[in-house]
Amino acid sequence: MSVEGVHALVRRTHEARVLRVLREHGALSRGQIAAKVGLSRTTLSEITGDLLSRGAVVVTDTDASLRAGSGRPAELLTLDPSSGQFLGVDLGHSRVRVAVADAAHEVTATGHATYAPGTGWPERVAVAFDLIDDVGARRGASFRALQGVGVGVAGPHPAGPAVAEAFRERFGAPVVADNSTRFAALAEAITDGPDLDDVLYIRLAESIDGGLVVGGRLVAGGHGVAGEFGHVPAGVPGAAADPCRCGRRGCLETVASVPAVLRNCRRRGLAVRAAEDLEAALRRGDPVAAAVLDEAADAVGQVLAAAALVLDPAQIVVGGRLTRCWPGVVDRVAATIAERTGTGTGTAVIGSGAGTGGAGAGDRIVRAARLGDEGGALGAIAALYRQTPPPAGYH
Repeated sequence: MSVEGVHALVRRTHEARVLRVLREHGALSRGQIAAKVGLSRTTLSEITGDLLSRGAVVVTDTDASLRAGSGRPAELLTLDPSSGQFLGVDLGHSRVRVAVADAAHEVTATGHATYAPGTGWPERVAVAFDLIDDVGARRGASFRALQGVGVGVAGPHPAGPAVAEAFRERFGAPVVADNSTRFAALAEAITDGPDLDDVLYIRLAESIDGGLVVGGRLVAGGHGVAGEFGHVPAGVPGAAADPCRCGRRGCLETVASVPAVLRNCRRRGLAVRAAEDLEAALRRGDPVAAAVLDEAADAVGQVLAAAALVLDPAQIVVGGRLTRCWPGVVDRVAATIAERTGTGTGTAVIGSGAGTGGAGAGDRIVRAARLGDEGGALGAIAALYRQTPPPAGYH
């Protein structure tokens, strides 16, 4: 690393320490900050001057009311809750979503943009940058003081590190990158409060993937593919009829993804080409659509039951386009899990639209996802929050 690079790293480290102290203690004078971070007054003056010019911190008051003697009151500095401090990005197969949060961990702006399926990663990143600029302009948000950027990418993909580096170069802030569905799992976990530690999440959409939150932390696995439920053998009759995109046959994705369900409906004579057609068929009570979805839900339930026996999650969350087509999928999945686990622990279904009632003590919760397509971006911000607790005095 060059001398300039070392100096830049040292400066970022000093900035991070100052911002952390302000998060932990709220408004402080420069003297108080210097004492807590162990920096000289001269160095601290340079750091805080730069942070003030970028909008990361603001002068909130003086310590005049606290001073016993005479002398010039000292300015009190605090994080600016109105500036963009955290940025979450979800780079999906055909769209990007972004969310911006302030120093108080409140989401202040969101946005989305589309691109053609199969678009290259550099082009996706370019669309994301344009979207972030647009969101900032519309909301009056500044990204000069970002404390962190979370970037979710669709699927286990070698482009992840390159994408993270592109965001790091653009914003000059620390970047956390992971699978976007794992980020969505974390977002779903904290919808029930910060203390929910163990959640299994599956998303039934154009593909099938998922995520695990264990002990309050995302689990990527030794090879970065933890939660790839779509490529677990479905174990149901007819599952081996179609090859999976992974090259094998019999994967859950060939039975319970949106394309698989549509394909199986057409094989039985129901002309459906898109998820909207499937929804319309279900609304009119079409028996073919109902039967195909029952079979898909049973297959999902069998895979999740095996995972539940191994991992024993407190909650199992089922999300994605398929559950929005037919909320009853969650009930069917829960029933299969209850039948297959048989451990004495009850299974309660909540939030599916047709649930079996509230949960009792000791029940394993199976519920529909509460967040829609924005879950990945919100989860990316949540991953940053785990490293940066909200500042003192914010609620």
